Amino acid sequence: MQESLNASQNETCGRIPRSGLGADGCNDERVVFLRPSPRLWTARQVVLVAYAVPITLAAFGLGLTQSAPCALVAAAGIIVLSGGEWLVLRGRYRAWGYCEREDELLVRRGLLVRQLSVVPYGRMQFVDVVAGPVDRLFGLATVQLHTAAAASGARIPGLLQADADRLRDRLTALGEARASGL
Repeated sequence: MQESLNASQNETCGRIPRSGLGADGCNDERVVFLRPSPRLWTARQVVLVAYAVPITLAAFGLGLTQSAPCALVAAAGIIVLSGGEWLVLRGRYRAWGYCEREDELLVRRGLLVRQLSVVPYGRMQFVDVVAGPVDRLFGLATVQLHTAAAASGARIPGLLQADADRLRDRLTALGEARASGL
């Protein structure tokens, strides 16, 4: 089911010519970007809770045992900062997207500063699949694209491991096919 949904979204994206993109490349409603797995959002929340809860509890405990109002204020500040971090993480998760087109891959990201990378398949030198410990725990991986341009930095985080492997293989095949004409 998910694969057929992704295929139909890719078809929608692939039919749009380069001129069909909006001024920032993301505004055209006909361009449908695939998003990272919801597991990425869950993983980011788990990491946030894993470091925010112990620090908050330690500050509250210190404030209660030592009668230090500063520790209670610090704990309240940690809670507020954690809430702000939660909002930022949510926005960053929602901002990620990618779209496979006929000749290039579009990758969008950015919460405050929107960024769209257009990576022609023929310019890809190699494609990495990377998974840190938290990503592996949730069955996720990041696809990292490398081109001759040092600043390309196109990466797609939060894909299921199997989807990341399939995307890597597909991008590698497309890159080899398009590079042969250079």
